[in-house]
Amino acid sequence: MKNKLRIQDKEFHENSYGTDRHLENWPLIYILENEKQAYVGQSNRAIRRMAEHKSVKEKRPFRKVHFIYSEEFNQSVTLDYESKLIQLMAADEHYILTNGNDGIADNNYYNKAYYDEYFPEVWEALRKKKIAVHTIDEIVNSDLFKYSPYKELNEGQRTAVEEILESIELDEKKPILVNGMPGSGKTIVAVFLLKSLKDKTEYRGKQIGLVIPQTSLRRTLKNLFKHIHGLSAGDVIGPSDTVKKKYDILLVDEAHRLHQRKNIPNMGAHDANNKRLGLPKDGTELDWVLEQTDCPILFYDQKQVIGPSGIGHDLMVEKIFKKFEKRMAAYYTLYSQMRVQGGNDYIDYVSSLLNCRTEEKKTFDSYEFHIVDQFQSFQELLLEKEESDGLSRMVAGYAWPWVSKKDKSKKDICIEGIYRRWNSRTENWVHSNTALDEVGCIHSIQGYDLNYAFVILGNDISYDNDLKKIVIKKDSYFDRNGKATATEKELAEYIKNIYYVLLTRGIKGTFLYVCDTALKEYLSCLLYTSPSPRD
Repeated sequence: MKNKLRIQDKEFHENSYGTDRHLENWPLIYILENEKQAYVGQSNRAIRRMAEHKSVKEKRPFRKVHFIYSEEFNQSVTLDYESKLIQLMAADEHYILTNGNDGIADNNYYNKAYYDEYFPEVWEALRKKKIAVHTIDEIVNSDLFKYSPYKELNEGQRTAVEEILESIELDEKKPILVNGMPGSGKTIVAVFLLKSLKDKTEYRGKQIGLVIPQTSLRRTLKNLFKHIHGLSAGDVIGPSDTVKKKYDILLVDEAHRLHQRKNIPNMGAHDANNKRLGLPKDGTELDWVLEQTDCPILFYDQKQVIGPSGIGHDLMVEKIFKKFEKRMAAYYTLYSQMRVQGGNDYIDYVSSLLNCRTEEKKTFDSYEFHIVDQFQSFQELLLEKEESDGLSRMVAGYAWPWVSKKDKSKKDICIEGIYRRWNSRTENWVHSNTALDEVGCIHSIQGYDLNYAFVILGNDISYDNDLKKIVIKKDSYFDRNGKATATEKELAEYIKNIYYVLLTRGIKGTFLYVCDTALKEYLSCLLYTSPSPRD
């Protein structure tokens, strides 16, 4: 930036902030803070805006104000930078952010690329002043950033949020079902909605909860909400928590992961919850939600049901209509991709590959999708991507027994003479110190983003040249709960869904290693082979 960035630090409650003309009439960003809480804003008339803030009860506890400006700023820039700062500071964990999330926008404007390139300098200037702590790369790769209620929504997501809020305002006793493919931002929309509802005066005092079936993600969001004004860790609950009280509104993320009474470990606790609610023994966690609120908002993807205990589409619809009878459910679909840079074309291509609906070899301009011949090269490429981009992990279908669960000294997976262990923990495995040396199973990775996904297709999945279709090898699938009570057809669907989930985790790219010879030959005709990192 030709004209130097300036940051002025002032006491918020001073009578005068000096004679700098930029504070009188110039677009700038400001940060109010008191060492614990912070508020980010922008204004063309900063002094007048500070006077307005001083008259507001909620702003009086702030002690310092930091004015950020340059001769090259205009209002489009300050609106953009304000949005960026809110998103980063919310996940930086240095302050509890008191902003609402209505003003978050991703707007285009003249010369935006120039200002995007300069923004990291603004952030580093704030770090030097101890207003920010972590680097942008550290924050962007964190789950706190990815699931923040201050995320910029795309057009489809924002439309869905607006229409859902309108639907609730018109009728608070109406089920809402939101469908979305992997990476469409179901969790982001759910969190955004929760924050929006909590910020509305008319909903204060109402019982609103966010149900997260996945334990690891639940803990991540509980930690995040500690740093967001208006939200609390108690807003995030598990399915079993819903039986404790009635709710005005329950948002349920990844509702396909709610459990039926099939092949689950805590059968006794499940039965006790059904009894407590007066439900029959075969009552599901979905039944608990529907019993405890008149306004369930269910985020769902039928292609991510990975075992008999999940809630299939037919069962989901049946339960909703049985409970609400003639009350019409509202349906919304999230179409656009937020995770995978290959976009919807990539997601569709993965589905086509797994269902043998394509004979076309495709590439994606902004996405790496390749098969790797040698496992040694597969490992080396993983390390290369981890060094350059971070958050690169190896994952696999459940095609090897989990012997290290009982004997930590043993390795579970052997490919081409190279040994690896399954994930040593399930909770937050992606960010654990051992993750780079391990292989993550579906339960450790579902719901998480990676920069690069290195997916091993094990011997549980093959290709039949005569039938021209992908087939499943039941004997090479070792998830006992996953295949118990499942028919051959159901198991085939579950296993393909598992690989569908694994293949849609990578933001920047996905690399495949295929164990089965027939499947490797089939996929090699449809995917380009990645060169060795040493080439």
